[in-house]
Amino acid sequence: MKRVVAYIDGFNLYYGLRSKGWRWFYWLNIQEMARGMLKPDQMLITTKYFTSVVNYPADKHRRQAIYLEALRTLDSVEVYYGHYLSGTVICRHCGHTYQTYHEKMTDVNIAVELMSDAFQDKFDVALIVSADSDLVGPIQTVQRLFEQKRIVVTFPPDRSSNALKQAAHAYTFIGRDVLSKSVFPDQVVKPDGFILQRPATWR
Repeated sequence: MKRVVAYIDGFNLYYGLRSKGWRWFYWLNIQEMARGMLKPDQMLITTKYFTSVVNYPADKHRRQAIYLEALRTLDSVEVYYGHYLSGTVICRHCGHTYQTYHEKMTDVNIAVELMSDAFQDKFDVALIVSADSDLVGPIQTVQRLFEQKRIVVTFPPDRSSNALKQAAHAYTFIGRDVLSKSVFPDQVVKPDGFILQRPATWR
């Protein structure tokens, strides 16, 4: 059996789902999703999820916090955090200023984990769920240094990258059929008995 480690770009996946209007799939069991994309001769070793904590607005922060707690109930799932940088934008038409927030470090964190796992021989196949072309460099480096390892890029819904298609050994798209089989139950029970409820707006 070939060992697979899945690397999931949380925000790339989220915005792909949002652009399709698939709110039902926000409550996604990423481990089951990754397993649903394996071939018969592959086994999932670890699922690594990369995100940043959303602090504003408060309701969005609360929904994300509940979801991250649900992910932590899964075995062999690891969560890695980047951060947000704020900036001020001035409207060219009316002069109004407002704050924007940009998620940072996810691509770097994925690259570091991918390289580290390759050097430690933790996978035979790396499954990367993202359409971020910044990952082309680390993908090419792993392929150059470890010719026996394969890298498969899986694009989130409504997302794609020609650069990643060319860089990886293979690429696929996450289909609705895989997603529909990979949603948490409405209630997720933590080890201490606390019940996590799917956010009402994710229905």
